[in-house]
Amino acid sequence: MNDILPGDVEVWQHVESTARDVFGRFGYAEVRTPTVEDTGLFVRSVGETTDIVGKEMYTFEDKGGRSLSLRPEGTAPAARAYIEHSISNQEPLTRWFYMGPMFRYERMKTGRYRQFHQIGAEGYGSKEPAQDVEMMDMVVQLLQKLGLTDVSLNINSLGDDACRPAYQERLVEHLRGHASELCADCQVRLVKNPLRVLDCKVERCQQIASAAPNILESLCEPCRAHFGEVQRKLDALGIKYVVNPRIMRGLDYYTRTTFEFIAAHPALGTASTVGGGGRYDKLVKSLGGPDVPAVGFGLGLDRLCLLLKESGQKYGQPADLFIAVADEGSADVAFTLASRLRREGLRVEFDTRGGSLKSQMKRADKVGATFALVLGEAERQSGQAQLKRMAGGEPLSVQLENLAQTVREALAKPAAAS
Repeated sequence: MNDILPGDVEVWQHVESTARDVFGRFGYAEVRTPTVEDTGLFVRSVGETTDIVGKEMYTFEDKGGRSLSLRPEGTAPAARAYIEHSISNQEPLTRWFYMGPMFRYERMKTGRYRQFHQIGAEGYGSKEPAQDVEMMDMVVQLLQKLGLTDVSLNINSLGDDACRPAYQERLVEHLRGHASELCADCQVRLVKNPLRVLDCKVERCQQIASAAPNILESLCEPCRAHFGEVQRKLDALGIKYVVNPRIMRGLDYYTRTTFEFIAAHPALGTASTVGGGGRYDKLVKSLGGPDVPAVGFGLGLDRLCLLLKESGQKYGQPADLFIAVADEGSADVAFTLASRLRREGLRVEFDTRGGSLKSQMKRADKVGATFALVLGEAERQSGQAQLKRMAGGEPLSVQLENLAQTVREALAKPAAAS
């Protein structure tokens, strides 16, 4: 687990605010669920044989003897909230998004911590391929607005209850021929949940999985038509994609469409997936809710921020003005002036320690202030001071009484014009 300090947190804030803007354009509203849920929620939804439930969840017993878990992902808590508050009775089509920390005890990877953060979205009530594509379009637009262009979309279909059993039989037949070569975990998965073998990251298991039957060849006609329509709508939006029959995702609740966004960037090493999702039409009903189709995704906020930091772009808003004092007698006046300017909407830095004028100006430079103003006895007596642009240029004579308006006007002008 890690801290996010100033200098980094500005990148996070930028991604979060951009996501809120983009998701809002699509009509998605924010939902906030508890960090802790009943353990059974994740066992029933994510799947008892998944690595998340079997190995990675932070689970504990509370003082009432109940088994609780820190949430390892965001879809199951959102579905629980959707059911608990009878949202389907209030609106037939529900679109939510969320942001927050998730917890998994797993092997450390680049951009992945045991407390990690996700941005995700869920859409309830539509079984149409258009809803799947809207989700992917929303991620594409978010990545574009963030300037992350070197990310590819991979899509697949897992079929449904009508056609997946036949595929699973073909898969098991293939895997049994290599059972002794599988890792210990996959030998268990072969018995309990064969599809999970395709998620294994062990190199030999990946080689065996790569030679397994193609799930797309086993789709029933409705699933084939659904997947074809997803591709047609992606083409209509001009969204590039790769059909990848190995995209399984690590959760049991997916049906039909699954997708992943994969970044080609050395900063992520082998951990190149920045997010993914898919359709989960049976999850809400399996948790005791109505028979409502749904689709969603999750994005790794840690990894997105790592990619943005690698771009070298600066984020966060610098101080508009730094007020320095030339003598001790001006400290109270400068302190009061700074407070007034902040009330008037300016971002103002003031060093409460005082110190030499030289040290104060070093501080102004360090915090990246756009302008600096030195306040001494002469300025207090005359009510006028010199506004200096830190990047250089001629100082501007200003009236302290009208300082806020003058700074705002100066901020609106290019550096050379001030």
